[in-house]
Amino acid sequence: MVSGAQPGPAVVELPRPIREAIVVQARAEYPNEACGLIVGDRPAADGGRALRYEPTRNKASSPYRYEVDPADLLRLTIETDDADEVFWGIVHSHTHSPAVPSPTDVGLAFYPDSLYLLVSLADPEADRATGEPSVRAWRILDGAVEEVALSS
Repeated sequence: MVSGAQPGPAVVELPRPIREAIVVQARAEYPNEACGLIVGDRPAADGGRALRYEPTRNKASSPYRYEVDPADLLRLTIETDDADEVFWGIVHSHTHSPAVPSPTDVGLAFYPDSLYLLVSLADPEADRATGEPSVRAWRILDGAVEEVALSS
């Protein structure tokens, strides 16, 4: 369910190298969904910056859903905590549907301070000028979904 205004930024910067890394991984993992984490200096909702992309394994190995591998999640949780960093964004791909959170995605949104970034490999979603996959960001809080514009 897309809602009205909610806390958090209306626009965030996604550095081009991070966007490119997300798209490369999504294409490499096809036909399964890809997933990963964007590490930041503080939460996007607090004006934090995206610092780097950390690809993770999809434990589900499925074209229809994703689950960040628990070993990857534990390792990255410890690393980011030790570095005084945060999970700025939770990333996954949709192989045949738009870069919009599904009801399952909304139900599994366990990080309220993080953005949820989706990349769509569906042809109709591609940028008409460049052919690049659609990458969109969302704030999901208590089941409410709000799109956050991306700049680079």
